[in-house]
Parts: sequence; C-alpha cells; structure tokens
Amino acid sequence: MDGDRTSSDAFLEFLSTPLNDKRPFVLETQHAVSLHFDHFATQSCMSLRAPDRLTLGYTRTMMGFLLLQPAPRHICMIGLGGGSLAKYCYRHLPEVKITAVEVDPEVIALRDVFRIPADDARLRVVLADGADYIRHEGFAADAILVDAYVPGGIAHQCADIAFFSACRERLSETGVLAMNFTDDEPALDLYVERLKSVFGCSYAVVRCADDSNFVAFAWKGRSRLPSSQVLLDRAFSYAWADDLKLPSIARRLKSGASLDPKRLIWRANGHAHWECGA
Repeated sequence: MDGDRTSSDAFLEFLSTPLNDKRPFVLETQHAVSLHFDHFATQSCMSLRAPDRLTLGYTRTMMGFLLLQPAPRHICMIGLGGGSLAKYCYRHLPEVKITAVEVDPEVIALRDVFRIPADDARLRVVLADGADYIRHEGFAADAILVDAYVPGGIAHQCADIAFFSACRERLSETGVLAMNFTDDEPALDLYVERLKSVFGCSYAVVRCADDSNFVAFAWKGRSRLPSSQVLLDRAFSYAWADDLKLPSIARRLKSGASLDPKRLIWRANGHAHWECGA
C-alpha cells in the first residue's frame, strides 16, 4: 500500500509539473523509472526489478536488426535517452563495441539514474548532435540505431536525405539501419520516401506489435530481404532473446519489405495516426 501511495504521489507530481522548457523529467514510481519531455509520451522506461530489460515495444522491435546483421561488431546509437538499447546490447552482445550519441547533456547526466554502465572499452557515450556525428565522424558501423526524438517530435536533421545518405556511407557492407518513428509523426510517409530514395528496395517498414510506433530498417546491400526461413532460423538462434519475440518481428519484416509509402494511410479521427493499407 505504501508503494502504491508513493507511485500515486509521484504521478501527481509529474502531472502538476510544467514540462514546457524542453528539459527531461524523471518519473520514479514503485516499480519503474521513466524519462519524459512532455506529459503525452514516454521517451524511456526502466523496470527497477530488471533494469536491463526492454520494457517498450519499439525498442524490442529495433533489436530486429539482428535478423539482418547477426554478427555485429560495432553499433552506433543516435539518441541515448534512458539507455535501454545501450544497456541491453551491452549485456547480451559482449563482443560488440557500442557508441551512443546524445545531444542533450541533461539526458547524459541521468545515466546513473537509469543504471547505464560507465564508459569503458566496449561502451562510449558521446555528447554531440547525432546528425553531425554521422556526417562528419569517420567510422564504420554494422548497425546504426536511430531514436532521435526530442521535445516536439523527431529531430528533422535526422530524417532528411543527407542524413540517410550519411548513414548508408557509415554502414559496413552488411550493415543495417534501424530507425524509430511514432505512428502520429505527420511526415512519416515523406521520411519513408526519402529512405527509399537512398536505399532503393533495401528497406522494410515494421509496425510494432504493442506500441504506437513503426520501425524502419534499411541495409547497405542492394539485395532484398533474406528468405522467411533464413530470418526465422536466425530468430530462433538467439536463445537469450525470448523477450524480443524475434520470430514475430521476422514475419513483420517480410510483410513490410520495400513498403510503398503510398500504402501509408493517415487516419485523422480520434488519435491521428498512420496505418498500412493493402
């Protein structure tokens, strides 16, 4: 009961705190810690019982990059947030080097709150504009994971043709880009069109199973997706990844392969959002 009261008081404080200065707000309840820039969306969420678990569905879907690049050596993340993806990869992919780029020093300052490991030989957190970092730093990555939402929506410099072109340039020959989009992003169809113009047919758009999000995947090679059997074999090869539900992601990858942006339909009634038409 005391825990419930603590959670209720924390939530009431959250609702009564003005969040119009673009500063991050940390909501701490009995069971979780979450990061917010406004009262309408959760940027990151950490379970106190399992700090390394991916609690938000879109983060689990983004891990579907392993179906396309099953042996990454370097992952570059644009947007640190509460560090959910960084912590998950740090724990489960011990051979991988991780670079997380975050533009907001106040977000980085929360890394201890969200139990993000300290920088070491495997993990490095960089204070920088993600778009500038991709364009100007000379590196190669086997996966680039982009979760570039800031107060007010997606960082537009992380969704233009120049950015997608720079991502493609930074990817290794078998590299994969995975990018999060909310389903109420007004310019989603435009962003998918830009992705298509850079990557050709080598992309897929996946609706997250339990979130109001889409994840777009794109890869360096000009080949289409591997067969369903190959994707499912890879999905079942990760014995530690039951929580990711990779077989389901594999099936949705196939259905979203080379999605024509014109299939995206804007539903304006109620909660305005995008749906995939036939």
